[in-house]
This record gives sequence, structure tokens and C-alpha cells, in this order.
Amino acid sequence: MDQALQRLLKPRSVAVIGASGDPAKTAGRPVAYLRKHGFGGRILPVNPKLDKIGELACYGDIESLPEVPDVGIVLLGAERAHLAVAQLAARGVAAAVVLASGYAEVGEEGARRQRQLVEAAGKMRLLGPNTIGLVNLTDDIVLSASGALEMDHFQAGSIGVVSQSGGILGALLSRATARGIGLSKLISTSNEADLELADFIDALVDDPATEVIALYVEAIRRPDRFRAAALRAAAAGKPLVAFKIGRSEAGAKAAVSHTGAMAGADRMYDALFRQTGVIRAETFGDLLDMSAALATRRVLRGKRVAVLTSTGGAGTLVSDSLGVSGFETPAPDESTAAALRALQTGDHAALDRNPIDVTLAGLQPDLLRAAITTLLASPGYDALVVIVGSSGVGRPELMASAIGACLPLSDKPVLAYISPHAPEAAALLTQHGVPAFVAAESCTAALSSLLQASNRPRATAEQNPVPVVDIADLPSGSLDEATAKRLFARFGVPCVEERVVGTTDEANRAATELGERVVLKILSSEITHKSDVGGVAVNLPAAALASRMDTMAAEVERNTGTRPARFLVQEMVGGGVELILGMHRDPLGTAILLGMGGVTAELLKDTTMRLLVPGQALDPTQAAEMVKELRSWPLLDGFRGGPLADVDALVGAIVAFSRMAAQLGDRLVEAEINPIFVLPRGSGVRAADGVAVLKR
Repeated sequence: MDQALQRLLKPRSVAVIGASGDPAKTAGRPVAYLRKHGFGGRILPVNPKLDKIGELACYGDIESLPEVPDVGIVLLGAERAHLAVAQLAARGVAAAVVLASGYAEVGEEGARRQRQLVEAAGKMRLLGPNTIGLVNLTDDIVLSASGALEMDHFQAGSIGVVSQSGGILGALLSRATARGIGLSKLISTSNEADLELADFIDALVDDPATEVIALYVEAIRRPDRFRAAALRAAAAGKPLVAFKIGRSEAGAKAAVSHTGAMAGADRMYDALFRQTGVIRAETFGDLLDMSAALATRRVLRGKRVAVLTSTGGAGTLVSDSLGVSGFETPAPDESTAAALRALQTGDHAALDRNPIDVTLAGLQPDLLRAAITTLLASPGYDALVVIVGSSGVGRPELMASAIGACLPLSDKPVLAYISPHAPEAAALLTQHGVPAFVAAESCTAALSSLLQASNRPRATAEQNPVPVVDIADLPSGSLDEATAKRLFARFGVPCVEERVVGTTDEANRAATELGERVVLKILSSEITHKSDVGGVAVNLPAAALASRMDTMAAEVERNTGTRPARFLVQEMVGGGVELILGMHRDPLGTAILLGMGGVTAELLKDTTMRLLVPGQALDPTQAAEMVKELRSWPLLDGFRGGPLADVDALVGAIVAFSRMAAQLGDRLVEAEINPIFVLPRGSGVRAADGVAVLKR
């Protein structure tokens, strides 16, 4: 871990610049909280108007400090904070925490102040500005003014939290404490003038007290650093769980391609998270639920879940939620059912189905332990959810102890669903190592996170340099279809055979060369969605080509005000599956998109994406994974007796297309093939339409 970060997370001494003697004021909280929560190092308040704060000596300025502190908490406003930061840096302080707002989040003047702050810091590290600070629960260190720290006790544990929102830090701390979920470190990065998400992911990977890292993400500002840190966490076996806000933003603006509309900012985050092994929390509540389950370090090897209950309705709620998300709740196998029957006499138990309804008369702990032991030992189940009903809530310690005693017998996940409203019972179970939830959907989210954690990402190996293809003769700007396909073909994407024509005589000659039936299109660099304006006709007899050119020209002129002067005559390709293959770029990077194609591509939205590592193309394995992720994959795989498609050729085209995106980099603004026909096995693929925009 970086030495400055180490000193920030575990300082031996802390200077508080602008400290107030009134603990009720924001400026009085950091000193009060450091003392209240047991900080064992030196606290050095700085305030020229005070001699003491409590029994602590107060210093008139930073130069008067008797030692060089590890960390300085700056409580001054944005107009003066940079002065204190410069003085701390001059003293050799490792890091400063700047709580003030009024920086880049408020506009250009604030951005200027933020640049001034960074310049003042020099080589000293900065947390913030506009941050709530950080809390190290492992070592009782509080560098924050958050009102959430008024609580007397926090549950220390193995979940580290990094949030780009200061207020959310307090919300997570208070919620986790109420639920018995133990946290190790909480860091608010906020404006990230210097230290950012990736820095603290790296630090928590090196932190022996942290097993799971939870992220509250507003925007990833440096994707390459995030990618490296996330892959490092995956390699270390420390799951990352992220809740990303802003899912509803329209990431796709008006673009010349369908790809831009179908990609969007949130889809890019999905791709980045999936490729780096980050488990995405769908709701804010999932962030803690998933982290709590992952912190147990238990292993989910499959989707078969046993639901043990004494209250049928709650068991059905859990089973339904699991089923919707693809989990299975099979009935016990005969040997497991026989073992369960031996535990309980009478005809009140339902042991031949799942949920497994055992009448826990008087909540007998021996019976409960025996039932759990039997289900954990069963080869038919990968996980267990125990329903805690009203009788269990009435004696929560007994329930928690009985379930907790079974945990050493297996590494299978064991969760609890609390049916009545009983937060104290849920917290007690969680503290005993059994994550407890008050919503059936939370059980499902927790198991989903455990399943994802068992599939670590495959780090992208360094590839051979992409061969450089010469495109110096191609124009800049929006390319017409013929030129776009020439670009694709140079990188190895097979395209349909076609001719550019301007007269009916040229069209007739082209038709005789291309077959009895052809495709006719207008050729324009300005009109890319040709079918929308009447600029496409398919399956035309060669004899009808000349007359169709005249009527098409007239129709396009009516719709656009411009009469096309050039046309494309193409071979008619049939008998294949139509897909879309595109490239999309945004601040997160460049992504390759594959999906169901044709004119309904945006309507169907059956797509998958992969972000490119800068300077690298996709490899064949990644391309093949994309193909099989499509819901329409069965159409390529002989659905209902249909022909097997040439998937190998499709994989080759995807790799070639990604090589183009990798080589051209920022020069390639947009690129798309829609459709690319995937023909029967052995017949290859053909790019039938193309869009590309090149900048100079």
C-alpha cells in the first residue's frame, strides 16, 4: 500500500485545522469524535482564538505544531482551505482531508478553486474536497464530521466501503450498525481532486481487515485505473460490489448508428463491471445485502436452494423470488427426506416438497439443528434459507445459536429470512454469521452475488500488436455505405458483393453480374437510415431495376428534399440470421456491441457488449462468449431443426471489427454493420450495410 495512503487510513497523529471548542458545531465534531471513539494517537487542534479544547492544547497555526502530523483535517471554507493545505504540505504531512464544498461541483469558479487546491497540495495526497472524510472502524479512527458518528457503538467487521457521496457514507454506517453488519473502513472520495475510487480499492485489497469492498458510484472518472484495481481485487479473492446511480440517464444521444441508441452509459457500466468481476447491486438496499452475504466467505456451487420453514406463506415468498431469478427449489431426494422424517413424528410436517415445512414445536433447538445439518449434508442442495417465524423471533438468541452452531459443518451459504418485523432478531443472526433479511428479494440478491463471486473474471492477456492497416485514402466525416464497407473489408470483415452506379445502364450491367435478384439502395453520406426515407428495395428482379431506381429517387426526394445521384446494387443474400455489430465510445472507453439486427434492432434490444482494453482487440474466446450471451443464440445453433450458422466466421468478423476499433482509436467516431448476415455453417458471413464516421 502507498505509504501516504497507509498513514491516511491509520494515522498516529491528526491535526484539525479550524477546530472549534463547541462539539455541537460541525467544526467541533472531528476532535469530539476522535476522542469519543477511542483514537489512540495524538490530536492536534489548530485555532488561533483558542488555547485549549478540553484538556487538549490548541495551536495558533500549522507552523506551531510540535510535530509533523500524519493527517490534517481542514475545516476552513473553500476560499481559505488552499492556504492551510499549502502549509500542511510544507510541513511534510502525508495527506489532507478537505471537507469544504464550493469546488468543481458548483461550476467553473469552483473548478478553479479545486485546481488551486491541488496545486497547493503538491506531492501531499488529498481526500476530497467536498468529502465527509473517512472512518476506520478496525482501529477506532474517525476523520469525519458526519452526524452519523454521534452513535455510541459501531459494528466492526470485514466490509470496506468507498463512496463518492459523503451523505451516503453516514447512511451506510448507520444502516449497517442497525443490522449487525460489520464494516472495516468507510471512505468518502467525493470530488476526487486527487485520491479516487481506484486508490482506495487498491488500499483495501492490501488491508487484512477487509474481505469485501462495497462501492457507491456516481461516475468512474479514470476507467483504466478502475479496471486495474478491480482486476487486482478479483485476483486477491476480494469481491467488489457496486451500486451505480444515474441508471435512468439517456446515455444515447442522436447518432447516425443504432449502436449509440442501444449502448448508452448504463450499458457501458454493465460491461465494465462484468468484465472486471464487479458484482452490480440493482438497488441501494442490495449493496449491504450482497456485501453481508459475501463477507461470510461461503461458496455457492450451484442454483439448488433448500428453504426450511415452519410458516408456509413466508416459504412461498422466498421460493417465488428465487424462481424468478433462475434458482431452483427441488424437493428433497429420498435419502434426505427419510433423514428429515426421522427427526419428527406425527403428520404435521411436509417433507416431500420444497419449501420443507417442519413443525418446530415450541422451537426445539435440537430439532432445528438436526434439520439444518441434514440439509447442508444433502448432495441435492447448494444453499439453505431458513425462515424465522414469530416463534423464532420470540427467542432470537436460541434461534441464532442453533443455526450458527451448524455453520462449521459445511461451507454452503446459509441465510435467514425474518418473516415478522423484528430488526433486533435480524441483527443478532447476522452477528452470528447468518446474514438475515427482511425481504424475500434480498435473499435472492444475496445468493445471486454469491453465485457471481464464484465466477472470477478472466484477466485479458496482453495480445500481439494489432497489424496496422492503411486507410490514408479514405475520407473523413460520415462515410457513405460503400466506403464504410471498404473500411471494414480492409480489416478482414467479409462484405456483400456490390456495385456503385449512377445510371440505369450501369445498374443493368451490375445486375447481370450479381444475379437474377438484387438489392437496390441509395448511396449517400448524409442519409444513413436509408429505409426510413424509402431508399432501400430488396429482392428486385434484374429487369425491374431501372424503373425502381426512378421511383426510389422520386420517393427519397419527397421525403428529404434531395434527389440521390448514386445508388448501390448488391447481391441478394438470403438464408442467414441478421445481426448487428457496432462500436460505441463514451468516457468509460470503447465497446463492441453485438445483437439481433435488421430494422427492428433497437426495438428488440437483444444485445451484449464488451469494453476494449485500450490498444487491444477482442480475442476469439471473448467474441464467442458474446455470441452465446444473446437471447437469440438458439437461432444460430440450429433452433428447431434449422441449419447451424457459421459461428466461427461470425467470431472472426467480430475480432476483425474490434481490431479496427483498436487501431483507429479516437479517430473512429462511430461504426456499425447492420445487418451482418450469418450464413449456414461453411458459408461465412456478409456485411450487408455499413455506417462509419471518421474524424481527421
